[in-house]
Amino acid sequence: MPELLEPADPRGGSRAVESVVRSPLSVAKGDGMTTISETPSKAPAPATDYGPRTTDHVPQTKPVLVFDKVSKWYGPVIGVNQVSLELRPGITGLVGANGSGKSTLLRLAAGHLRPDLGSVLISDERAWTAAAKRHVGYCPESDTFYEEMSGRRFVETMALLTGYSGREARRRTAETLELVGMNERAERKIAGYSKGMRQRIKLAQALLHDPELLLLDEPLSGIDPIGRRESIELFTKLARRGKCLLVSSHELEELEKLTDHIAIMAYGRIAAVGPLPQIRDLLDNHPLSILVSCDQNRKLAGWLLELEEVVGVDMDDPEHLIVRARQPRRFFRRLSDVILEENIDVRHLETLDDSTHAILGYLLGARK
Repeated sequence: MPELLEPADPRGGSRAVESVVRSPLSVAKGDGMTTISETPSKAPAPATDYGPRTTDHVPQTKPVLVFDKVSKWYGPVIGVNQVSLELRPGITGLVGANGSGKSTLLRLAAGHLRPDLGSVLISDERAWTAAAKRHVGYCPESDTFYEEMSGRRFVETMALLTGYSGREARRRTAETLELVGMNERAERKIAGYSKGMRQRIKLAQALLHDPELLLLDEPLSGIDPIGRRESIELFTKLARRGKCLLVSSHELEELEKLTDHIAIMAYGRIAAVGPLPQIRDLLDNHPLSILVSCDQNRKLAGWLLELEEVVGVDMDDPEHLIVRARQPRRFFRRLSDVILEENIDVRHLETLDDSTHAILGYLLGARK
C-alpha cells in the first residue's frame, strides 16, 4: 500500500500524527451542551471539545472541524439545531436514526450547505469557501457516477477537474486506487461494480488531494465482511497518519468495530458524545424516567419498587406510572421478566428524558 499523497496545496507540508487529550463526555441539555463527567486529562478542555481517542503524552492539536451553535432549516423543518462540536485528528463515529440530521451535518461540514445560524470552520476557514474545501474529502451516501467510465477513468477525471496536470492526475489516481484496494479492478466499468466497489471508488476520489478531514456518509453500507474489515483497517491507518475522520452510520454496532468515540444524533441535536463506555456508564448512573401504562398499574408499581434499580414510582395519574430507574439495561431486562412472569398487558412504554430517548434506542435495542 503506497504512502499518502503529498498535499494538494504545496504550502501545506506534512503533519505529524497527533492525537488529543481525552475530552469530557457531554449530553444535550437546553440549547447547548452540558458537561456531565470528565475523564482525567493533562489539560482541561471546554465542553464542546470532542476529539477522538486518547494517546498519552501527546500534545493537544488544533481543531480541524468546528461547529459553533449551528442551525439549519429546510423551510419550516429544522435539519440541525444549535450544534456545537469540535473534532481533532482521529476517528469519530456519528450515529443516529434516519432523519436525525447526520447527512445535514456532513453536508454543512463539506460546505455544500451554509448554516442559517452559527458557523462551521475547517482549519479556521469557513466551510463553504474554496480555502476550506482544500482540506476536505467527502464521500456521500448516494452514488453519482459516470456509469460508462471505468473506475480509473472516473477518478482520473475527478483529479483533472480539481486542477491537476494530466501526469499528476494519473499519478494520484494510481496511488489512491492502490490505497483503497481497487487497482486491479479499476479498468472495469463502474456500471458493473458491486456496492462495495463503488464505495471504494468514492473513497479514492475523496483522497486524491490528501485532505486533512474525511467526511464519510455510511461508508460501510453494503460492503461484504472482508471488504468491511479492509475498510476499517484503512480508516484506522488514515487516522494514525493524522487525518480527522467523521464516519456516519445508523448502526451503532457497525461503528463500534471502527471506533469507541461516538457522537449520537437525535432530532437535529447532538444527544451525547464521548467514548461509548462512558456514555453507557452515564446512563447507568443517571436516573431515567420511564412512562408505563398497563392493565395492572398498581400491582406493577408494587413489584417495581422491590427492584434495586428503581429509585421511585409516581402514580399521580391512575392511567400511567412514571418510573425513575438507574442502570437502564438491567432495569429493562428485569421489567421484561416481571411483565412475562405476571402476564401483564403493557399498553404503552416510553422514556421521557429527551437527552437519552434516542441513545437508549441504540444502546438497548439496536442489536435486535
